[in-house]
Amino acid sequence: MVLLAAAVCTKQGKALLSRQFVEMTRARVEGLLGAFPKLIGSGKQHTFVETESVRYVYQPLERLYMLLVTTKTSNILEDLETLRLFSRVIPEYCQRLDEQDVLDNAFDLIFAFDEIVALGYRENVNLAQIRTFTEMDSHEEKVYEAMRKSQEKEARDEMKRRAKELQMAKKEATKRGGRGHGYNVGGGFWFC
Repeated sequence: MVLLAAAVCTKQGKALLSRQFVEMTRARVEGLLGAFPKLIGSGKQHTFVETESVRYVYQPLERLYMLLVTTKTSNILEDLETLRLFSRVIPEYCQRLDEQDVLDNAFDLIFAFDEIVALGYRENVNLAQIRTFTEMDSHEEKVYEAMRKSQEKEARDEMKRRAKELQMAKKEATKRGGRGHGYNVGGGFWFC
């Protein structure tokens, strides 16, 4: 099976999310996705439509379609099985299954799509494995977050220390009874 692209579309045919798995131009992808709504007719019970060059395998999801674009030579049974897995992934990341929910979770969905298909061929994974792979923690990310939090804490502490120094210098200036005296506070020059 060669899967060209996977997309989530509205019932009107607007592509919300699309992931290509083989090299294709943007114009070609947009053309394929734009042609899809014209090919499906109301009342048909089929879950696939063929053209001269590709096969569309789709499944309705409330107000959306999960759509796979494959070659005509691909195995339709494998295509349908892959479609079922894609269709089960969508509710994992989108609670409402509407346009805004898909757009809000686009990156998570793309990462999940990448776990299902690589270079146009389906990987041997199930839903639990996809969830595990996409939720994996990165050691480098944890180190970066720890360093960032440490730097933020140091910056806050330094700001508090400098504010305290400025306050002390201001009190000192008032005790000396005057304005116009300069004080060297924290590396800067301060006039009261």
